[in-house]
Order: sequence, then C-alpha cells, then structure tokens
Amino acid sequence: MMDEKFNVTELAALRSDLLQGGIDSREAAELLQVFLMGRGYGVSQEAARDAASRVEGSGCSLEVIQKELETIALVM
Repeated sequence: MMDEKFNVTELAALRSDLLQGGIDSREAAELLQVFLMGRGYGVSQEAARDAASRVEGSGCSLEVIQKELETIALVM
C-alpha cells in the first residue's frame, strides 16, 4: 500500500460506523466529513457525498474507504 494518512484502526472504526443499520447516504457523507475534520482536514459536502456513494457501492471496503478519504481530504 502507499503511504496512508489514516491508520487501519481508524479506518476500521469508521467502517463500523458506516455499516450501522439505518444510515443513509447523507449520514454516511456526514460521517466522512466528521472523520476528516477531526483529523485536521477539510472536505466539501459534495465531495463527501460522492465519496460516500462510492464507499457504499464497494460494500464499505477498507481499501475503498482509504482511497476515497485520501482523495477528498483537503489540507487546512
């Protein structure tokens, strides 16, 4: 794997949150935003929504979550 910004433990916790029953795409996007903001990154709402759709489409694969977060994270 490439040099990741987020460790596996953080990603696994996020994945667990995303897999909670009853979470819709909007809430998944908010989870991605909160995750990134809590680590000092910015993210646009639109990018978070698009990423949430791709993550959900992958079945919340850790590799896809990692890739999407690294793609949408904006350095503050």
